[in-house]
Amino acid sequence: MVANTANPPSAGEPTPATVRGAARYVAATRPAFLIASLLPVLIGLATVEYSQISINPLTALLTLIGAIMAHAGINILNDYYDHLNGTDAANTDRLFPFTGGSRFIQNAVLTPKQTFYYGLVLFAGTIVIGLILAYLSGIELIFIGLAGLLVGWAYSAPPLMLSSRGLGELSVALGFGILIPLGTDFVQRGELSLLPMYAGFPYALLVTNLLYINQFPDLKADTLAGKHHWVVRLGTNRARWIYLVIALLAYGFLLAFILKGRLPETAMLGLMAAPISMAAGMLLVWNADQPQRLKTAIKLTILSIVIEGLSMSAALILA
Repeated sequence: MVANTANPPSAGEPTPATVRGAARYVAATRPAFLIASLLPVLIGLATVEYSQISINPLTALLTLIGAIMAHAGINILNDYYDHLNGTDAANTDRLFPFTGGSRFIQNAVLTPKQTFYYGLVLFAGTIVIGLILAYLSGIELIFIGLAGLLVGWAYSAPPLMLSSRGLGELSVALGFGILIPLGTDFVQRGELSLLPMYAGFPYALLVTNLLYINQFPDLKADTLAGKHHWVVRLGTNRARWIYLVIALLAYGFLLAFILKGRLPETAMLGLMAAPISMAAGMLLVWNADQPQRLKTAIKLTILSIVIEGLSMSAALILA
């Protein structure tokens, strides 16, 4: 396989000279970003602790491994399908490592076939872990897990291609903020509960904002590839304000759940991330037409997600 010479590697991107052997397969999953699936597992375990239910360490560990493996598989398959539709090859405004994919295919570190089969292997491993956990906790977990894998696969894969139809944000919110906490809680509780969905919903919206802001640097390439997400549909002048709306909804729902007694008062800790979200949103408003100036806003978005996930987990345990 030959690298794309028309769009050469940027500084820090993987190349055959810098990433070799088995390490390629670890790095291709973008391990630093897998924290986005670790945090909702912590939220789910915290809802169990809040309910004064004993946590089984083995099934908790298996849940964490399964969630991270599913996320890794989604990342890999998203790279593969973005290669097929030409998005990543055409992306010259990318802000590596945040946008533009892993660049493993474009820089000839892995072939498209290797990438595709690797994604399938990760999905297969997730299914095996899910079946073990369903046997130990209840059949309902199969439906939660299948929903998560379906949403993750359909995000970029034809024929559904949810991200190209303006449904990518909903997919991310559902998968990371609802299904992972719900499944984690179910494994320990043995029955479905609304608590992990209340606890995970603000986190879901903040993760959605990470996807949303990443679409600004990728705008030109996504438009050429026919990925009609909301930034493409609205244009930068209007789309820049949606980030702040989503952030306000996240913290507004958090307050509403506390006032309604759905979450304990200690969940106010989650509001610590609000100033960071607002700062990131204002940076986006000011720089939406200058994608190369959005790296700080993206970093702040990630920080808000981490703070929200950790503070919500801590709040439930303290309560």
